[in-house]
Amino acid sequence: MTEFEERKIPRTMSTQHPDNANVPAWSPDPVIDGNVEVYEAYFAYETLGCQEVMWDSEGKDVDTRVVRKLLSKYGEYFSQHVLGEDLNLTYRIPNPSIEAVEKKVVVETLQNIPVTYDVASSVYKKDVTPIFEVILPFTTSGNEVTWLFNYYRRAIVADEDAMLDDNTKAKDWIGSFKPKTINVIPLVEDQDSILNIDKIIKPYIKVAKPKHLRVFIARSDPALNYGLISAVLLTKIGLSKLKRTEKETNVAVHPILGVGSKPFRGHLSPENLGNFLQEYSGVSTATVQSAARYDYPLEQVKDFIKCLNDSLPNGAPVPIDHQEEAALRVVLQKCRKMYELTAEVLAPFVNSISAYVPQRRARKLHIGLFGYSRNVAGVSLPRAITFAAAMYSIGIPPEFIGARVLEDLTEKEAKLTHKHYVNLSHDFASVGGYVSWENVNMLMEMHRRTAKRAGMNVDNLRLALTRILADMKSVETELDLKLGPRTSTQRKHENFTNNFLISYLEREDEEAKIALVEAAKLRKCLG
Repeated sequence: MTEFEERKIPRTMSTQHPDNANVPAWSPDPVIDGNVEVYEAYFAYETLGCQEVMWDSEGKDVDTRVVRKLLSKYGEYFSQHVLGEDLNLTYRIPNPSIEAVEKKVVVETLQNIPVTYDVASSVYKKDVTPIFEVILPFTTSGNEVTWLFNYYRRAIVADEDAMLDDNTKAKDWIGSFKPKTINVIPLVEDQDSILNIDKIIKPYIKVAKPKHLRVFIARSDPALNYGLISAVLLTKIGLSKLKRTEKETNVAVHPILGVGSKPFRGHLSPENLGNFLQEYSGVSTATVQSAARYDYPLEQVKDFIKCLNDSLPNGAPVPIDHQEEAALRVVLQKCRKMYELTAEVLAPFVNSISAYVPQRRARKLHIGLFGYSRNVAGVSLPRAITFAAAMYSIGIPPEFIGARVLEDLTEKEAKLTHKHYVNLSHDFASVGGYVSWENVNMLMEMHRRTAKRAGMNVDNLRLALTRILADMKSVETELDLKLGPRTSTQRKHENFTNNFLISYLEREDEEAKIALVEAAKLRKCLG
């Protein structure tokens, strides 16, 4: 049993995902970093109303003195809003099983947790634990979760009992280490792990014996790895399994969903809140990423976050029994295969375009999870945000890749897909206006020149474009939608994607970067 069972569950988690097109007015540099991120955390709490901030050391350097800086710089606010009680600050650490170079950052980050306890308790003049939960990304097994839980207890806290001489323990000299335990939040990101999410958390429940457990389901990486439809269906299966596990173990499970602004990465934005709440019932906490915070008017963002705080949790997830899950697994395989067929051959083109996507955070090299089958091993793509930004920037939204699978589904499979992906038609319609037929035709006509520019095989590019064309035609036919710009904003967006593509082909780098960012501002996110 942990020390933190009665704490309230935050509903909105501000994250450091670099998907914003606009640079916040308070940031002196387009790349948000260092002390600016400390201010950003305060801004997320005080101005925007977010109840939790993810402090991210996975893939980037992070200031481990964040608690000290927040309490000293913004003492008046935090005197009335106690970190660890009224507001959550949650570390995301590297996964030692994945990040070979960064694995010792785990030690550094965990050792800092007792320091934050001492700092906060001194400021508040009472026992306060400002950081008591840690997010473990790329979780693929229950062992990883229990290892982290046990490592903190046995390697960090247990140091207080180290004998410094015959009579003196470490805690006699440097004080005791608190908190005595931490809660671990597994972040599950790949298909196999989401499908086995119940098997991942049960060993941890057995060891830690919590009364409640937070579990983080990713939406971006599954979309990058398997396509839009797969990502949504996987999320639904994951949410259903978590609810079933809650009933079986009598441990309250609170799902966190990691979502971006456009459908490809989850479709949580001020413009789509009602549909999001309808689509993802059973979610306790949603991420409010940078685009949702900085690419909309401030008052609209504040209202949006308040509504999320008031609306979550939004009921129970739709239950999926074993028979339905088996049928959905067949759909998943069809969707994944169709997506991979195009993504595999398109990769060099996307990688070439991604060089023009601006940095919004200071990040290190990130290990991706592009989970291809063995016959296409070795294909790599950029991170989900950059991938999506590259596709939107040429007028081919990533949502459409592999969508011709809609023609291959049986009537029963199609019905099941629409049952569990409630807003499927709405999501495709919402990005349909960002399709540029003019760009698609230009790419088809100039595929030899484009392939040379991207450093790829001519036939492969033509094949990928032919498949994407079929994807978009399938959406028009199967969902009765007409793709292409409809509003004046979407027409402006198309103009900028035209300019980007021409500048890209002409190697006019500065013009290409400007056009890419201007298009992103119009659609209110990079990717």
